[in-house]
Order: sequence, then structure tokens, then C-alpha cells
Amino acid sequence: MKNIFNLDGKIAVVTGGAGGIGEALALGLAEHGATVVVSSRNLEAISKAAEKISAETGRKAYAIAADVTDEKSIAALFAQVREQFGRVDILVNAMGMNIKRDAFEFPEEDWDKLFAVNVKGTMLACKAAGKMMRDQGGGAILNLSSVRGIRGYTGGNTGYCATKGAVELITKARALEWAPHQIRVNALGPALVITPGTRHIAENPELAAKYAKAVPMGRIGLPEDMVGAVVYLVSDAASFVTGQTIYVDGGLTAA
Repeated sequence: MKNIFNLDGKIAVVTGGAGGIGEALALGLAEHGATVVVSSRNLEAISKAAEKISAETGRKAYAIAADVTDEKSIAALFAQVREQFGRVDILVNAMGMNIKRDAFEFPEEDWDKLFAVNVKGTMLACKAAGKMMRDQGGGAILNLSSVRGIRGYTGGNTGYCATKGAVELITKARALEWAPHQIRVNALGPALVITPGTRHIAENPELAAKYAKAVPMGRIGLPEDMVGAVVYLVSDAASFVTGQTIYVDGGLTAA
């Protein structure tokens, strides 16, 4: 039986590919054989990420700057991918942000910023990659959701929860629309993961213990915990799986 998790020959674009979950996913895809393009607005950061991936895997990784909230910028990203590689087999939308605000006072500009990155960015990247995948006969898209896409949370997370709920339904709706084109669209739903933005939690023993206690497996997630589920969802191993979210959450959503 062939290795159904093998990504040799696949071209993968990872938005939000520098630091945290995105970089770990880009590295994991490269380790399983994919040629990876990492993208974000910060060219310096993604260049370093691409260099790290190349050094650790022996596979050349590429950095192309783009702003997921700007359709022209995203179109330029995929035009360059088409010109350089001729196709895109995998899109991983790993970009995302959170702005915590009290629900009584949530500023409109912060709400709009959250939706621009987390929702509009997902939509635009899916749209551009989806057209290429349709023309070439198929592909796989993975969107970054969260356990907060199906479970509310306190602490100023109204906007974040709303955006991740939207990502969940973008994933399902596009999976249905694009299934006839052999384009699979799935999502990853992590619980709290230690990234540069949440490192302060890991560095505070009392706070870390509080979050870990809420997880049935008794610990906080790490970026590398996400890799296996994503490799599965974008590989031939999941060739009949679309419109689904896998929650990599230590059992949190099982309760």
C-alpha cells in the first residue's frame, strides 16, 4: 500500500506561516514532502521561517509577502505561485489574531480588524487558491478555526469567537460548493496553544496550571501537536473527507 500521507510533489501555501502554529504546520508539510511557500505581510519574518524550514528539512522553502485582507495582494501571491510552480495543491490558512474587549464596549474598529484578518482573509485566500485548484482538477484547503468557533468564552473573546464561528461555516459551505471540483475544504480547531502571543501563559506557573486544569489531558497544546491532523487532512489519507473540523484540544470539546 502506498504511503497515503506522503506529500511529495505537492505545492503548499501557508498564510500566517511565520511563528506559532503556522510555522509549525509549514515545517510539518515540508517534512512530509511538500514544497512550501510561507506568506504574511512581514517579509523578514517569513524569510527567516523559510530559511529555517529549508535548513531543517533539506527542502527549499519560499517566502512571498502578502496581505490577506487585500484582494489584490492575495491575487498577486497566487499569480506568483502559478508562475513559479504552475499549480497549488494545498492551502493552509494559518493567519489569525485576537483582540480582547469587553462586550459592552467592543470598539467597532477592533471588531472590523478581527473580521478583516480572520474571516475576510480566509475567504480571499480560499477564493484565489480555489480558482487555481478548480482549473487544475482539485486540491486541499485547511482553515484555522478554534474550539472557540463552537464554544463561547469569557474574558473579552466575543469578537474572536464570532470570527471562528464564521470560519467554521465558510469551511462547510465551500466544501459543499467545491466538492464537485474535487477541492476538499476542512478546518483545524485547536484549544489554547503556546505561541509567541501566548508565551506569557506558559511563563506564569499559576496561570499555566489554571489553563491546563481545564483540559482533560491536563496540559496546554503546543504548535507541533497540530501537525499530524493537518498532514492527514491535506493528504490522500483524507481523500474522502471534506467540510469537517478536527479539534486538537486534549479532549476539551468532548465535555
